[in-house]
Amino acid sequence: MESESQTRKRRIDPLLKGLGWKIVPFNAGRFLGFYENCAIEEYPTDNGPADYALCVHGRIVSVVEAKKVTLGPQNVLTQAQRYSRGLSGSPYNFDGHCVPFLYSTNGEVIWFQDVRHSLSRSRRINQFHTPAALKEMLERNFQDCCDWFQSNPNTHSGLRPYQIEANNEIENAIAERKRKMLVAMATGTGKTLTLVNQVYRLMKSGVGQRILFLVDRRALAAQAVRAFASFEPEPGLKFDKIYEVYSQRFQREDFGEEEKFNPKTLSRSYLSEPKQGDAFVYVCTIQRMIINLFGPDAVFNVADEPIDDDAEKFDIPIHAFDVIIADECHRGYSTGELSVWRKTLDHFDAIKIGLTATPAAHTKAYFKDVVYRYEYQRAVQEGFLVDYDVVTVKSDVRMKGVFLTEGEQIGMIDPTSGAEKLDQVEDERQFDTGEIEQKVTAPESNKKILEEIKAYAFEHQERYGRFPKILIFAVNDLPHTSHADNLVDIARDIFGQGDSFVQKITGRVDRPLQRIREFRNRPEPHVVVSVDMLTTGVDIPDLEYIVFLRPVKSRILFEQMLGRGTRKGEKFPDKSHFTVFDCFDGTLLEYFRSATAITAEPPEKELRTIKQIIDDVWENRDRDYNTRCLVRRLQRIDKEMSGDARELFAAYIPNGNMASYAADLANRLRRDFTGTMSLLRKPDFQSLLVNYPRAPRTFVIAYEAQDEVSSAWLVRGLDGKEYKPEDYLAAFARFVKENPAQVEAIEILLDRPRGWGTQALGELRQKLSATTERFTIDNLQKAHQVRYDKALVDIISMVKHAAREQEPLYTASERVQLAFIKVTAGKRFTDEQQKWLERIGEHLIANLSIDKEDFEVVPVFTRFGGWGRANRVFNNKLDDIIRDLNEAIAA
Repeated sequence: MESESQTRKRRIDPLLKGLGWKIVPFNAGRFLGFYENCAIEEYPTDNGPADYALCVHGRIVSVVEAKKVTLGPQNVLTQAQRYSRGLSGSPYNFDGHCVPFLYSTNGEVIWFQDVRHSLSRSRRINQFHTPAALKEMLERNFQDCCDWFQSNPNTHSGLRPYQIEANNEIENAIAERKRKMLVAMATGTGKTLTLVNQVYRLMKSGVGQRILFLVDRRALAAQAVRAFASFEPEPGLKFDKIYEVYSQRFQREDFGEEEKFNPKTLSRSYLSEPKQGDAFVYVCTIQRMIINLFGPDAVFNVADEPIDDDAEKFDIPIHAFDVIIADECHRGYSTGELSVWRKTLDHFDAIKIGLTATPAAHTKAYFKDVVYRYEYQRAVQEGFLVDYDVVTVKSDVRMKGVFLTEGEQIGMIDPTSGAEKLDQVEDERQFDTGEIEQKVTAPESNKKILEEIKAYAFEHQERYGRFPKILIFAVNDLPHTSHADNLVDIARDIFGQGDSFVQKITGRVDRPLQRIREFRNRPEPHVVVSVDMLTTGVDIPDLEYIVFLRPVKSRILFEQMLGRGTRKGEKFPDKSHFTVFDCFDGTLLEYFRSATAITAEPPEKELRTIKQIIDDVWENRDRDYNTRCLVRRLQRIDKEMSGDARELFAAYIPNGNMASYAADLANRLRRDFTGTMSLLRKPDFQSLLVNYPRAPRTFVIAYEAQDEVSSAWLVRGLDGKEYKPEDYLAAFARFVKENPAQVEAIEILLDRPRGWGTQALGELRQKLSATTERFTIDNLQKAHQVRYDKALVDIISMVKHAAREQEPLYTASERVQLAFIKVTAGKRFTDEQQKWLERIGEHLIANLSIDKEDFEVVPVFTRFGGWGRANRVFNNKLDDIIRDLNEAIAA
């Protein structure tokens, strides 16, 4: 067993030497100035010799306590503390500690503590600090940096109140010496802008000078670089004119064709040889940083994200960055990928800020504290995001699967070539719902669902004067059996507006990032089909329809997909909501409705190789459990292998019968463990277990499969509850009947119409929309149209009908017409008076009330002389006329 002295020589000395420390024995005859950048062995203290004392600037600045490799070093920092208190003659005194920095290590694990502040926590670090790093830490007064936050309040006029709140909470956490923290802000609330301002304040205060902004997609990196370049932290000065902003190398398509933008790439020396005084932001993908730290074999891919072929591994010290911001840190990586992601962050001794819209349990476990949370519902209530309505689309195929009867004509697709062969079903066959678009497609089902979407889209166009931007999420985009391609083809037929009207955006199209920008900024395409490329990091403010034709089980993915529609409109400032189409009869939304804000969603399991399982059985590591795992793997092979594979396996097991071999494996191991393992451990047999010929995949087109498709529009309240139109109107009727005393406008409409006017109408709209049920005029009109087949019912009719069912339902035009008949009956008007009445009528149809002030601000009145002219035309009796009209409208 390795002794402590052996651990020091074999493990700890090489670590220190590799980082620029000279290992020297203590010599009492030498001044400390002789020991510059030295790790002095067995340095004497009043409490016994320290294993190592680190010397810079002619002073002992650190004590290192070493333990043999079999001991954990975390709990022995107390010994380093004891030695630090015994360093008599030191110029330092931090509550009795005579050095600022302490280490404990067993050569594999290193713990560190900066004892200069009482709140400072010990922490595990990946390496020792270099001499330069300790010198830099010595010269930085971190408390002064934190005090800067208090003396320089965050008052940037371009930030929203909650963004300032987020900055304040981050700064408070840093002042409390927290090193890891999580910020959770709903998609569309400006997380990047919030953190760009935060980076400026961190750099200005001195808390951080070298900042790493870490993302996992190059598109997000390009977006971040643009955000830094466009942000003005000081009047008239963009961020990149105050501090350097660097990035990895981009491709042309990462920026729009119209953008003349050339971000600066970072010199390697900034990372390998960090210097005091350097102040910069480096925007980089996690994949590139993994390669820089651990080499290309360690990197993992995200969706269709390409790996940088110019990235190389090189040595980067742990103090290369002061602060790391990990954007979109919710990703549901596999356990292996998550391990590499954490290892990358853990390499650096930096403050780490995680940024996400959908915090998962494993994310919170790493960052520990959610220091600020700004949730979707609050953003909706405060008017910064829009809420969504729901349309449930019921499809028998999506809910029950596809049942083929004998004699039905089908198409058999060869997934390797795309060749199709027509065939007939020889016997009944059932495909369950999980196999839809994986093993079988029913064109009639896709067609009917898209026709249902089209009906809502045309209704939207009639109501709002524009065709909605539609994003459809498909199951897959596999060659020759692509659900995305099938939907695009069918949608082009259904919408009948040409190819440019409907487009696919996935990793399999040319220049996908450019296609995304076109969808965002140009009139066409109106309809886009995607799989997962538009699930995150894409800003399309004018998106109004999101269609789920893809079953989703990940809450993180689901919320990210929903997040594409939550932003307020850009070209359409009247966008009040977006609509979610749940093509699984509402079960998709129901599945996620009860989930909490922190998603208890584990990382995807990464399977051990079959060789690893066999080795675990051989080594008697949890033998029974691993035997069961091995049996399941062999049973899976039996289900997937082709006839050729059986012939190959026959050289090792009887008749190549893998099912029989797997069923009897546990008994074989009990009867003859070594003999059975000798076969399992053969390299050729293990290779065949991995590379056996698979049965060819088949894909069926069920041409004759019929589908019954229907849909229902639901209203979503501020509490997330969804209402059928009849339930929504029942809730509205209860509110109207119960609140005349609380809402004066209701009392006016029901009992004293003489009091009706613009102020009453404004109060009614405001108080109705603020209810939990979100009684907006738009929602109420749609509910009345569904329930009573009456379009564009006016708000006065809706209130009166809710209180008294016998009250008729009118449109605004009908109500104004009736009011004019009542007010003008038996009266004669001049031509000029008649023209003014027409203008007043147009205004009333749009607003359902009129006041004197309207004549001075509404263009249709001011163009013709406003109140003064109109009142003279009516012989100074216009006050009476508008009072009578308001009363008649409310009556």
